[in-house]
Amino acid sequence: MSSTVAKALSLLDYFSDSEPEIGLSELARRSGVDKATVHRMLAVMCDHGLLEKRGDARLYRLGAGVLRLARVRETAFPVSSVFQQSLEALSAQIGETAHASLISGRALATIGVCEASRGSRVSLVAGEILPFHSTASGLAVLAFSRPELVDRLLAEPLAARTSRTPTDAEVIRARLQEVRLTGYAEADQTNEDDVYGIAMPVFDTDGTATGAIAVAVPAHRMTNDLRRQIIAALFAEAETLNAGIGGRPPATFRAAVARFGAA
Repeated sequence: MSSTVAKALSLLDYFSDSEPEIGLSELARRSGVDKATVHRMLAVMCDHGLLEKRGDARLYRLGAGVLRLARVRETAFPVSSVFQQSLEALSAQIGETAHASLISGRALATIGVCEASRGSRVSLVAGEILPFHSTASGLAVLAFSRPELVDRLLAEPLAARTSRTPTDAEVIRARLQEVRLTGYAEADQTNEDDVYGIAMPVFDTDGTATGAIAVAVPAHRMTNDLRRQIIAALFAEAETLNAGIGGRPPATFRAAVARFGAA
């Protein structure tokens, strides 16, 4: 993909439930691309329905073309409703926030969230972008992804999201090996302060990870008992999810499930 196309499409990542409309100047600032170039990119995407401009407010939002593509994908590969059922079951059982994500280019896109009802909880929004290297979901997916994807992502600069974020590619590779053995990934305040995440991959029909299901807990509330409860619940829901979307877990993941059950 040309760098121009890649930069243009990357602008779409800045839109989310919490920020559905963004102005030209703000998009230029966040992307690091000059304002004139961003304006041309936005104009092209507006012409093709991916974005639209809201009247005199000079704000851009996702266009109807994105909705059409989303409906085509959901019709061909229905996953949203299946994931949401598992998220609601997880959150009800654990009492914490559950969320699911799918691979979206060089990161993960949050496709569903079920927040805990308690006052102190982790909050996410649908559409939120999750980095691979700093989140439990990202590590869970990378551990069961093709080597070329892992190599490509780890060859890029890895931003420190908190003081605990691993940014050394070899350190991350060692963690991925641990995830392959256990079947789940953990992230203790590596993406956001006071957030402890535990995640498990879900698979495509070819046995590679296509996304993840996770539980996020305020780090100060995590205990060994809660941790084991979350892992057991995730294994159960991952099995339900894979059956629902036609995913085929590889032998390495099935072995990890067996080891946890025997422990």
